Amino acid sequence: VILALNHAKEFFPKVDFNIVVVDHISEKKILNKMKNLLDKFNFKNSVISLNLSEFTSEINKTNTENKQVTDNQISNMSSIHKSLLISKDLCKDLIYFVEDDYIHQKEAIKEMIFTYERISSIINKELILCPIDYPYLYSKLDSTNIFLGSSRHWRVVEETLCTFLTSKKMVTDYWDKYTSMCKFEHYPFELPLHEIYKKEYCLSPIPSLAIHCTNI
Repeated sequence: VILALNHAKEFFPKVDFNIVVVDHISEKKILNKMKNLLDKFNFKNSVISLNLSEFTSEINKTNTENKQVTDNQISNMSSIHKSLLISKDLCKDLIYFVEDDYIHQKEAIKEMIFTYERISSIINKELILCPIDYPYLYSKLDSTNIFLGSSRHWRVVEETLCTFLTSKKMVTDYWDKYTSMCKFEHYPFELPLHEIYKKEYCLSPIPSLAIHCTNI
C-alpha cells in the first residue's frame, strides 16, 4: 500500500495523501515498525489504536443467523466503524478503505485515481472502485457494463468485500447503510455494501490491481 501510494504521489503531486492505520492490540515493536516505515515517505500518516469500548455497546450480539457474534467479528466491526468515522472527519475527497490482507501492484492507487476521475466525469456520478478482479464473481451469469479506465478495463460488479475506494460524498450519502454493517452482522457480512451497489456503480479492474490473501 505504501509503495503504491508513493508511486501515485509522483503523478498527483498536489494531492494531499494521508494514510491512517487503525490497529488492534499489535505489539509495540510492530507498531514502531509500522510508524518507522510510514515516516520514510513524504505523506501524512498516523497509527491509531482501536478502543473496542467505543463501539461494543452499539453492536447487536446476535447475528442474522441467530448465532452469537464472535469476539473476532466484534473487533472487525469496530475497526470498520472507526475507519468510517475517521474518513468522515479527515477526508475531503476520495477515501480508500483497505483491509490488512491485500497486496497491491505499484500502479494500483494511481490507476484507481485516474479511473475514478475519468469514469465519474463521463457518467457524472460518484463511484465505488474495488481493486480486485475476484474469480468468484465469474461463477454466475450476470449482466455487466465495461468501462475504459486509465490503463485497463473496468466492469460493473454488485459484490465486494470491505476493501474499496469511494468519495466522501458517497460515504455521507449512505452513512446509515455503511454503519449498519458495524452494528449488525448480516449474511453475507457485506450485504449493506451490496445494497448500495444496486443503486450506484461499483467497478472492478480487468485484470486485477491487487490480490486478496484469503484462505478461499
